[in-house]
Amino acid sequence: MRLLFCGDVLGRSGRDAIAEQVPVLRQRLNLDFVVVNGENAAHGFGITPKICEDFFAVGVDVITLGNHTWDQREIIPYLDSEPRVLRPRNYPPGTPGKGAGVYPAPRGRKVLVVQVMGRLFMDPLDDPFAAVEGELARQRLGTTVHAAILDVHCEASSEKMALGHYVDGRMSLVVGSHSHIPTADAQVFPGGTAYQTDAGMCGDYDSVIGMKKDAATLRLVRKLPGERLSPAEGPGTLCAVFVETDDATGLAKRVEPVRVGGRLAPAMPAV
Repeated sequence: MRLLFCGDVLGRSGRDAIAEQVPVLRQRLNLDFVVVNGENAAHGFGITPKICEDFFAVGVDVITLGNHTWDQREIIPYLDSEPRVLRPRNYPPGTPGKGAGVYPAPRGRKVLVVQVMGRLFMDPLDDPFAAVEGELARQRLGTTVHAAILDVHCEASSEKMALGHYVDGRMSLVVGSHSHIPTADAQVFPGGTAYQTDAGMCGDYDSVIGMKKDAATLRLVRKLPGERLSPAEGPGTLCAVFVETDDATGLAKRVEPVRVGGRLAPAMPAV
């Protein structure tokens, strides 16, 4: 299978990049399944049902969220009615929505998608390792599902990497989100799991992690609260991770970064 995970979508620049590039990439890379992290899609803070529907309309299969899940209140009831939108799996029991699901893919195949949020420098949620283990007890790569993707929404690169090694050989892809900067460590672990510490951001990189640079910089220089941060509005770069898996095992054969548009140097897998 051919999988694509697009990093955090930030504001209109990021939404435009998804709308313009996902249909093109589905054809160019012959993609079977696309996951997008959309937790910053609504002006940098959360996501709305309308944005979710727009993403699905251009070819996104599943949307993951993160620490900004609840910023747009209208998303709360939507999470209970739309299984293709996932909040972190390690929120306490009873939290609206769900953190994992099994989804159909072409030719009768199934894809497991799980999201967890880290605990280092983040909200003190339940154990993300135990949350992932709980899902892997229900589904087995190469047996009940043909591919498995884990989005680790996390501040610390060490926690992301530890989760990647923890599930090595049991998932197709472990990829980090939240940091908004694409890392250069795309690799296939010894057990066959593809890994990248952070997919990066879909948004304007002439910014401070997607926000207008002047206001964001002044907050750090003056250490005083200033104007509300707002997304940068220049051309967006779509940053993503591409994985090709072995049909028999569901494990990764290769993993490569994808960067299209905007300011960053382009990167595109050969097919």
